Amino acid sequence: MKCFLRILSVAAFAASPLFANHHKSAEHTPLADQLGLQLWSLKDQFEKDVIGTLDVVGTYGIPYVETAGTNGMVPEQYRAELVNRGVTVASAHVQYDALVKNFEAVLIDVIALGAKYAMIPWIPHDGAFTEDDNAKAIERLKEWGPKFAEHGIKFGYHPHGYEFGAGKEEVTLFDKMAKATEGHDVYFQMDVCWVVYGGEDPIALLHEYKDRWVSMHVKDIRKGVPVGFLRPNLPAEDRVVIGTGRVDWPSVISTARSYGMELFFIEDEGVNAPRDIPLSLEYLRSLEM
Repeated sequence: MKCFLRILSVAAFAASPLFANHHKSAEHTPLADQLGLQLWSLKDQFEKDVIGTLDVVGTYGIPYVETAGTNGMVPEQYRAELVNRGVTVASAHVQYDALVKNFEAVLIDVIALGAKYAMIPWIPHDGAFTEDDNAKAIERLKEWGPKFAEHGIKFGYHPHGYEFGAGKEEVTLFDKMAKATEGHDVYFQMDVCWVVYGGEDPIALLHEYKDRWVSMHVKDIRKGVPVGFLRPNLPAEDRVVIGTGRVDWPSVISTARSYGMELFFIEDEGVNAPRDIPLSLEYLRSLEM
């Protein structure tokens, strides 16, 4: 039965507008049609009222979302509820430990959601992220990438800042990961806030690994915040409305689009996501792209 459902899901996935438009130039598509929301942004609201929060997502007028779990629903139901509100699941965050424990179960869920991308948001580690942590992750990424690719899903990793160390070194752990996984169906999702906080230049990284970045988390960082991963975490008050922080968004987004990136997910982890998400959308829609 699971195999039958999988076949149906893949067929529906391949016929979806998102899949059909994959080979069109991103630069010729209005940015407003490429905007989405990482649903983790509304985690507190989902804990209180799943359906009501999905209703709010439907009011944003965005075409795509990226999931972070399914808030107690089976994936098929979650996908249907979003579709009923005019929203497509373009991407799914999948957990590293869950993939280690039962890869097949995670794959089935991603297919059921209809996601085109599956991204790991965090590699578990104790203390600093080490060479050994990185080496183990690389081997697993190389194993999982081709398995997702067999189902038409682009699989990848979402760097969180700790891979860059305290500012730019000659070769960072992220550089080693990117080079070691090249040719193994492993891609990356750029969270611009964490790239900047980790002491890196998002535009330089887009240029350096132009064929590997497939989506973006659009998240700003307050002007004046020390970067280079000088602190263990970034306080919520330093994660600000898009366009009010230190990131040059027109340059970052235009560079990403020039390399074919099609998906830009707002992820709001600030002090008041329900208030700030519409403000971030308003700013991004004002950009002439």
